[in-house]
Amino acid sequence: MSERPVVTRFAPSPTGYLHIGGARTALFNWLYARGRGGKFLLRIEDTDRARSTPEATQAIFAGLTWLGLDWDGDAISQFERAGRHAEVAHAMLASGAAYKCFSTQDEIAAFREAARAEGRSTLFRSPWRDADPATHPDAPFVIRVKAPREGETIIHDEVQGDVTIRNDQLDDMIVLRSDGTPTYMLAVVVDDHDMGVTHVIRGDDHLNNAARQMLVYTAMGWDVPVWAHIPLIHGEDGKKLSKRHGALGVEEWAAMGYPAQAMRNYLARLGWGHGDDEFFTTEQALAWFDLPGIKKSPARFDTKKLDNLSGQHIAAMSDDEVLAGIDAYYAAAGFPALDPSDRAALRHAMYCLKDRARTYPELIDKAYFILAKRPIEPDEKAAKSLDIVSRGILSELTPHLQNVSWSRDTLEGTVARFAEAHETKLGKIAQPLRAALAGRQVSPSVFDMMLVLGREETLARLSDAAS
Repeated sequence: MSERPVVTRFAPSPTGYLHIGGARTALFNWLYARGRGGKFLLRIEDTDRARSTPEATQAIFAGLTWLGLDWDGDAISQFERAGRHAEVAHAMLASGAAYKCFSTQDEIAAFREAARAEGRSTLFRSPWRDADPATHPDAPFVIRVKAPREGETIIHDEVQGDVTIRNDQLDDMIVLRSDGTPTYMLAVVVDDHDMGVTHVIRGDDHLNNAARQMLVYTAMGWDVPVWAHIPLIHGEDGKKLSKRHGALGVEEWAAMGYPAQAMRNYLARLGWGHGDDEFFTTEQALAWFDLPGIKKSPARFDTKKLDNLSGQHIAAMSDDEVLAGIDAYYAAAGFPALDPSDRAALRHAMYCLKDRARTYPELIDKAYFILAKRPIEPDEKAAKSLDIVSRGILSELTPHLQNVSWSRDTLEGTVARFAEAHETKLGKIAQPLRAALAGRQVSPSVFDMMLVLGREETLARLSDAAS
């Protein structure tokens, strides 16, 4: 088994957006396969026709693409493979590993009611399991797999360790319904086998399914994949992540302006670790990721940690990467694309924007000074820094800046000497300067703004504010 090339898969149901839990499962599968030169496959489990929608399928594609998780080949539709699933069910029937069950829903309900009354297990035991085919009626039937009644089934799991299930707890599960459609439990196994999946990495809410799905592998004589059932993600309150915890869809995080690199980094750290490393690149994650590093206990989604990582990634990006990220953010948020002049302005100012911006909207907010056009309209807080006294200070300062060399050291020295001559602190000068240049209280340093804006634009904004 270990000598075979690694093949993993992500198999979401297209009934809504790509949520954070699904995105992390996809990431773990992608990291494991790509880090070993293997294949990462995508299967859309669209057998629930009432709830599956093309829009949800597209949302899954878009979410994975934004995260940078590429898959090999075309996405496979589980629904379109129903004929193959039925074929396997009939093969198990022919080999004696499965049987026709003619019990009606009323009969099954009556069996369970009697079992409850007598204090017995309500696990349905079909009277048709060992019936002579000659006694079969001409009536609708389901196909059930024959589960062992004695002994134990051991799930060798890379995360959970060996999990033992008593076989008398396993039912003869239905693999083909009376209308000829396959059940999910059969379809998953057939698809994983036919796709050559070697490692099934999925949520631990599927752990009990593994014992039942192994019945099909055994009946067909197929290799059982390596199991890795990963713990679910909880919210900051310790409860299972749900809509009440806020944004859950990957597209929502994209529209809030988080870089895909940061989300990959953060999701990788949710339930998996490499020593004490918090911030790491995708290349490092590919080299480090392994199944034994996955923790057994649920991970907690912590927005503050995501914000912190996001800021680190933005600071570490090249200017081109940041601009590409802003383009993706604008598209996800439904904003019009940056025009060439704004793009050029952002690039020019990028050196003083990347630090301490945790998201793209924060960076754009810091960039207001370079994107805004004269006359700058200060917001309410900035306007308070432009009272009569402050405007007088700016009016006095402006001549001192007109003929100095436009370098950081010279500008800092000029403003510092001006403050000293007026027996005031530099901060008292910086506040109205910031308000005049940016119209905001949150911005890069006043000297970075002066350097980015240049002498002519700086003096013009000071003149506007002083008048």
